Amino acid sequence: MSFINYAAREINCKLVYYGPGLGGKTTNLQHIYRRVDPGSKGKLISLATETERTLFFDFLPLELGSIKGFKTRFHLYTVPGQVFYDASRKLILKGADGVVFVADSQVERMESNIESLQNMEMNLAEQGINVEKIPLIFQYNKRDLPNIVTVDELQKSLNSRNLLWFEAIAIQGLGVFETLKAVTKLVLLELRKKE
Repeated sequence: MSFINYAAREINCKLVYYGPGLGGKTTNLQHIYRRVDPGSKGKLISLATETERTLFFDFLPLELGSIKGFKTRFHLYTVPGQVFYDASRKLILKGADGVVFVADSQVERMESNIESLQNMEMNLAEQGINVEKIPLIFQYNKRDLPNIVTVDELQKSLNSRNLLWFEAIAIQGLGVFETLKAVTKLVLLELRKKE
C-alpha cells in the first residue's frame, strides 16, 4: 500500500526483493545503492541475523516524473532468504506495492526457489494481497555460473503466468537496473489506475 506524504508531496512505494537465501537479493540492493545519485537516496540500513541480512534504503528517482504533482519515493527491502525467518519475511512483505522474485539459477537451488516462491504466495495471501494483482517481476540470477537451469525450466517451475522476467548476474550489475525499472514501471501503472 503506497503511503502519501502530503507535506513532502511524495508518494512512498514499497518494493520487496524476495527469494531463497544467497540468491542475490542483497547483491541487487547493494548494486542499486552504489549507483543511485547520493542526493536522492537515504541511508542503507542492514538488519543482520546470525545467518542472514535484511537491507533497506529509499530513493527518489527524479526521472520517473510525478503523479498529480507528487514525486514518487521508492523504499527497497530484501527479505531474509531462510524460511526460518518467516515472521520477518511476513513483516517486510506487509504493504508491498511490488515484488521482485530473485531466483538462483543453479540446478541445486531449484527446490529452494520453489519453496521460497510458495512461501511468498502464502504470505501475500495471508495479508489479503492477491498474488495475481500485485506487480511481480522475476529475476533469474547467477546466469554466469556453470551448473545452471535453462530459462525455459525456470519459467515452467516458477513463472507459470509468464510474467515479465530478466536474466541477471547481480554481482556484476547485469540485469539489476533493468529489473528495478520494470517493477517501478508496473507499480507506477497501478498507481495511475487509482488516480
